[in-house]
Amino acid sequence: MLAVCIIIGAILVLGITAALVSRYTSIGKRTKEEEAKAKKVDAECCGMHETCEKDSLLTGVSRKIEYYDDYELDAYKGVPCEEYDQTAVSTFEEVFYTLQSDEVAGWVRSLCLRGIELPQSIRDEVLLVVSERRIQR
Repeated sequence: MLAVCIIIGAILVLGITAALVSRYTSIGKRTKEEEAKAKKVDAECCGMHETCEKDSLLTGVSRKIEYYDDYELDAYKGVPCEEYDQTAVSTFEEVFYTLQSDEVAGWVRSLCLRGIELPQSIRDEVLLVVSERRIQR
């Protein structure tokens, strides 16, 4: 009777061990679909940062100034956003509404590096686009 209990116990221990080993070794494996998705994400972002540089509003992430066909906005360098007239706001809106959603964070970062403030009227919408883009990733 004792021998039967020992054999049953040994079989249970081996079964549990085998189940744990197979579970943890299959975690590292990706399906072809997951691999393709990972390659797509890697092509968009290097993966070396907690937040992708493309989605970051922080000027410390990248010091490179990029222009998004918005050279006319350089006229507002150093001007507080409270002093923008309706023409200035319309100019900012025109540029913003022509951008792709994945360009918005880079555009805002570029404006910050150039010393240009966003008009208050579009800030919430800009932040919404950037946050939605982050959620989609």
